Amino acid sequence: MRRVDYGDDDGDPLVFVLGWGNRPEHDGVQWLLDQLTDAGYRVSAFEIPRTITDFESEYLTPVREHVTALDSPRFLSHSTGGLIGRYLDGDAFETRTYLSPWWGFHDDLQNPVVSLLMRVPLARAVLPASAEKEELGELASDDWVADSPDHAAPTFLREAKRAQADIPAFDARDAVFYNPDDPIVSASAIEMQTPPENRRAFEGGHELFNSKSRDDHVDDVLAAVRGGASALE
Repeated sequence: MRRVDYGDDDGDPLVFVLGWGNRPEHDGVQWLLDQLTDAGYRVSAFEIPRTITDFESEYLTPVREHVTALDSPRFLSHSTGGLIGRYLDGDAFETRTYLSPWWGFHDDLQNPVVSLLMRVPLARAVLPASAEKEELGELASDDWVADSPDHAAPTFLREAKRAQADIPAFDARDAVFYNPDDPIVSASAIEMQTPPENRRAFEGGHELFNSKSRDDHVDDVLAAVRGGASALE
């Protein structure tokens, strides 16, 4: 797992686990990183592998080991990073904030073909998984769209499904930002697991940092990162 650090060494530590396919260098991610470092955070941004065979060792352990070396960090995540975040000890963080967490498969993935292929122990990207610019967010750069994964490995989907099935209980201190019409992850899974007072809705694709409404929500995101769900009241 790749980690890139941003911000001043004396900033408050913040762990930011990106979504599947995202890279720290992508324009939208950079926009959010700039917001975070300007707010005084020292950000450790994790780029997760696009293909895995084991959720715990390849996704969870590298992040958990980094967190144990930090003093009272904050946690921010996007999409698959939000699935990883649920398995981290909430007491290890000052706050946890989720952007469009992947806590359930979208209806497009709920079909017999995908279910059958997830049983195949193949760690090679063969299942179609492309996303259009509008699905990611209207501000998604052409470079990000071109770099976004267009296929997924059966083992990646298998491990994500397994992690979703055994996901720990929601922590009432956490804040969630999501699109009720998310075209990539299950919005209903987010709503079923997150109390209304802990979640805030946005419009414009899967990625808040590439949504045209991002400027309308960034202050709330920063408030949640600083103070948790209680800061949204």
